[in-house]
Formats: sequence, structure tokens, C-alpha cells
Amino acid sequence: MPATSTLNAAVDALAERLGGARLERGAPLAPHTTFKIGGPADLMYRALSQDELAAAVLAARELEIPFFLLGLGANILVGDRGFRGLVIKNEVETIDWLSDTRVRAGSGVRIYHDLIQMTVAKGLGGLQHYVGIPSTVGGAVWQNLHFLSPPPERERTMFIEEVVEGATILSEEGEVREVDRAYFNFGYDYSVLHDRRDVVLDVTFRLDPTPVEQMRDTIRENLQWRDDRHPDLWLYPSAGSIFQKLEGLGAGRLIDQCGMKGHVLGGAQIFHKHANIIVNLGGATAADVRALIELAQTTVQRELGYELKTEIGMIGEF
Repeated sequence: MPATSTLNAAVDALAERLGGARLERGAPLAPHTTFKIGGPADLMYRALSQDELAAAVLAARELEIPFFLLGLGANILVGDRGFRGLVIKNEVETIDWLSDTRVRAGSGVRIYHDLIQMTVAKGLGGLQHYVGIPSTVGGAVWQNLHFLSPPPERERTMFIEEVVEGATILSEEGEVREVDRAYFNFGYDYSVLHDRRDVVLDVTFRLDPTPVEQMRDTIRENLQWRDDRHPDLWLYPSAGSIFQKLEGLGAGRLIDQCGMKGHVLGGAQIFHKHANIIVNLGGATAADVRALIELAQTTVQRELGYELKTEIGMIGEF
């Protein structure tokens, strides 16, 4: 990271370049995350189009300013001291139908509130499995969004890669490119975006005609399954699962075996229904959450011999 004086000068130059009412200095990030935790960003810019998103990224790269792309703010923990540099709020929400079964969605489109409702209404299946998961299209590709197959089996994991046909990206070399699904090298909680500084501008999904009532049944059942295990984000802000799944073992089950379900530290709690989720009881800090994460890791390592690795992103200064 550049020295403070250099960074401040670069931030001023970036603010002048981007300008406009959608640029905010010292923007608090907590309201923009599902955890409702996090300090301010030096700058936050709301990008409403692919051109604006690409221009903001290229300007930050040119001026060597650290930047972070923010969607719905799920699956991340922002540090109490915030983010030094530029946060680009991705609000690219265009949706275009390319054919009867292919849809192209901007990377800021919300999976559930927009895309699932629209595709189900058209009788197209493939996205209904991810109902209730707070994610944008870009975030879904970044993490290869996944959920369990429909009941009664619940035997396999369904991944977003199964319906991705391709995407438009701004590559780390600064080129706008069309790429296919193979480019992303998808894995569990993984895509090539973890290792390259590419930015997804839009994604094309190929879906299958599916009976609407069948999809609505899946939606109802998945929402009920989540309600039984996951916190209501209005009551218990959280970032979803904290730790990666171990081979054949759920991290939450290990934490529960150690008697830590419901454990409170500061304003943070290991959720009483699901031990792989930490919730904000009100006023929790990033320091509280980090301390609770470390306590769970050391306890499981000491008592059961397993190493828990986090799957959420740690953003900014702690």
C-alpha cells in the first residue's frame, strides 16, 4: 500500500476524475454489508453501468489506489478501521434476453430479488436452487455459489457454474474480453477470480424449461430449510458460513461438538441454530468477530484435532 501522503494525493486525484453525486468520501461500510460491521472507506463510488464500473477500476489501477468491489456485502467482514482506498459499489443491474433460454445479467444484479423471480416467471430453471442467498451475479461467479440439491435427496451440491455459459470481463491486463465457463476454473468456493484481478461485467446463463410449480416447490422448500438453520438477517446480521467445509465433515458440527454453539464474545455470538455462523447481536465489532473466530479455531484444534479455515473475506484494516 502507498504511504499515507501518497495515497491521500492519489485519492484526491481519483475523486476529481470520477466526480459526481455518486462519489462519497469517508463512507461508512457497515450499512453496505450483511454483517452490519465495518469502518469507513476513503472513497465509495456507485457504478451504475459497465462503462462506469470499468472506468473506476482502470482509474484506480492507473493511480495505484487499492480498491475493492462491493456487491451486497455478504460473505465478508470489514475491519473496524475501514478501507484505505476506493470501494466500488457494483450497481450494474441490466438484464437482457439473448434467446428463449439464455439471459445476460449485469454483475450487480441480485440473484434472488431480480434474476430468480424473472426466470421462474418465464418457466426457466437452474437458478431457483439459490433462493434466499444474498448474492449478486458477480459475487455468485466469484465464489461459485452453491446449495444442496432439492429434497427429498439433498444428496449433492448444486453449483452456479452448471448454468453459466460465459461472461464479459475486464481482464487484469485492462482488456474487455468475452470468456467461456471453462475460463473460471470453478471449484468449491472458488473461481479463477480469486487468483486474477479480473472484474466480471456481466454473465450469460443458459437455463432449461422447467415447470413453474416444480420450481416454486423448490423455492418454498429451500426457504424453509434455510429459515430452520440460518439467521434472519434483519434480526441477526451475519456473513453466512464462516469456515470452509472439511472433507466429509461440517465445520459447524465440530464447533457444536466442542459446546460452543451460542457462545458470546462482545457483541458477537456463535449462532444458536448453526454453529458455523456468527451473528451480530447489536454493536458487534470486527474485533469481536475475529476473536470469536480464533476462539473457535483454537478450541476445535485443541479438542478434536481439526484445523478450521475461514471462507469469508477479510476486508480493510483491522
